[in-house]
Amino acid sequence: MKLIKLTAISAAVLASTAALAADPVIVVDDNAAVAYEAEPVAVAYQAEPASYAYDANAGVVSNTTGAVVGGTKGFFNKVVNPASVSAEVGTLGYGANIGWSLNEKTELQAGWAGGDVADLFGGDFDADDVNYDVDSDFSNPYLGVQLRPTGNWFTVGAGIIVPDNDFDVTANSEGGTYKINDVSYNADDVGTLQGTMEHRNKLAPYATIGFRPNITNNFGLFGEIGAAYMGKTDATVNATDPENVVRVSNGVTDIPSGLNAGQVAKLAEQELEDKDWLEWLPIVKVGATYRF
Repeated sequence: MKLIKLTAISAAVLASTAALAADPVIVVDDNAAVAYEAEPVAVAYQAEPASYAYDANAGVVSNTTGAVVGGTKGFFNKVVNPASVSAEVGTLGYGANIGWSLNEKTELQAGWAGGDVADLFGGDFDADDVNYDVDSDFSNPYLGVQLRPTGNWFTVGAGIIVPDNDFDVTANSEGGTYKINDVSYNADDVGTLQGTMEHRNKLAPYATIGFRPNITNNFGLFGEIGAAYMGKTDATVNATDPENVVRVSNGVTDIPSGLNAGQVAKLAEQELEDKDWLEWLPIVKVGATYRF
């Protein structure tokens, strides 16, 4: 029994000292001394793979003020320093625009064109059987984009016009009558028919194609054709003496029509609105550009 206890004690001692020494260990019993030679114990440490790579910048909040200020400054410089200015003349009127280059193929434009350009449309037009002389007062501010899809002279444009165009119209009698709705009303009884027209669209989309060759590094020319959708027409027509009774001509003699001049003017007004003159306004313009 005593031997068993001594053996257990010896094992514990051996376990605790084996890593420190390889010298023999002697255990003494009452009757005999027993020598045990301790084998050196090798302890292996296995390195765990690193799961985190140290980053000196990790967790550091970068100072973005410079980037924000720099971006804002760049945008501000583009706005106050346009890439080009242009002068133009065409069916929208006489005007000019400013351009900002967004990249090599894209330019943002803001411009205005206006004035009396009725002569560019011939100065008159027909609404059914009545011919009208036209005077115009155009005001067409616009904002658009010019693209060079192939990177050369060819351009494609699109944008929005904010039209404020007024037309003054005066009816011309023919053979002493105004023929409205296939009825010939005596022009002397009706008097002068005058009125105004305007388009209903407050925003008019437009599209163009054109060319913009550069003559020098700074100077260039351009031409564009296209159309703008101006919308339906609102018209107002008045007679000189609206209460005057009007006769109609049957080709032989004049007979009472049962209408007064004011009522005949309303019939002419309806014809003008049905005409929808320049509902699609053709865009034709030429001009010159100076690039900074």
